[in-house]
Amino acid sequence: MRIKHRQAFIIGIKSLSLSLAEIKFIKRFKPWGIILFSRNIKSFDQTLNLIKSIKKIFKDKNYPILIDQEGGKVDRLKNILDSKIFSAYYFGEFYKKSRKQSIICYNNYIDQVSYLLTKLGITINTVPVLDLLRDKTSKVIGSRSFSKNVNIINLFGKKTIARFHRNKIATVMKHIPGHGLGYKDSHFKLPVVKKSKKFLLNNDFKIFKNKKCLFAMTAHIMFKDFDSKFTVTHSEKLINVIRSKIKFSDLIITDDISMKALPYNLKINTQKAFTAGCDIVLHCNANLKEMKIVAMNSPKLNKFVINKTKKYYKLVS
Repeated sequence: MRIKHRQAFIIGIKSLSLSLAEIKFIKRFKPWGIILFSRNIKSFDQTLNLIKSIKKIFKDKNYPILIDQEGGKVDRLKNILDSKIFSAYYFGEFYKKSRKQSIICYNNYIDQVSYLLTKLGITINTVPVLDLLRDKTSKVIGSRSFSKNVNIINLFGKKTIARFHRNKIATVMKHIPGHGLGYKDSHFKLPVVKKSKKFLLNNDFKIFKNKKCLFAMTAHIMFKDFDSKFTVTHSEKLINVIRSKIKFSDLIITDDISMKALPYNLKINTQKAFTAGCDIVLHCNANLKEMKIVAMNSPKLNKFVINKTKKYYKLVS
């Protein structure tokens, strides 16, 4: 386990197994972690072999393998375990009907997901989604949110993190500091929020406070009252708010750096994320040409990232 030689970015891969070009890329640039999508998962044995092949390169049984296994419409493991009915919103609504039974069922659900992730060798699940749902919230969030009720999101957010951590799976809360007021899909357009600083700090931003998560993923959103020029991912002002007001002290990962809400080319988008204070850049689409641009503009891990990464290894070991 030679953490210090890695670079501060995460990549996706193209298919069901590593290509020779991907192996060469991984050996050369040594990404901090690799994230899997549905395109990478056909069966249990195939996925297991894929993950083993990645970890073999690093000679590290706990090398960070990430996945978006939220349940509901974000169900990357659907070819192995179909969780499409178990959205965050499903459990939030269940809680309104039966608090005790909903928590029992939710804990059981997390335990089942954790068991499968552990058997496959996946060590990080990018949950919980802590975005506060509104009537006009973009459908890209929708049922991925637990509720329109802050208290329900807080409850399930804390339980999600604690239960996965109990099962030695690290978590990534998203999309910090909140995507619920984003009425556009940030994959394609920039959502702009005009609410006041006071409102945001007391509502959407507040949900992310006091969450014992090792990682947080940024929202590609502009909050004009804080920064009228840059999205959260590129905003030193907003990253400082995340650190000083939300008091998140662990690793900040960008949402996919190739999303269209970010206005610059891939090189500048990557550079500006690090300049703003993000710790790790995420690139998802497995385009090798793009991956090289991200890699060439991502630094080696600094002492802060190394020390926080050690916390991850302690949790999952």
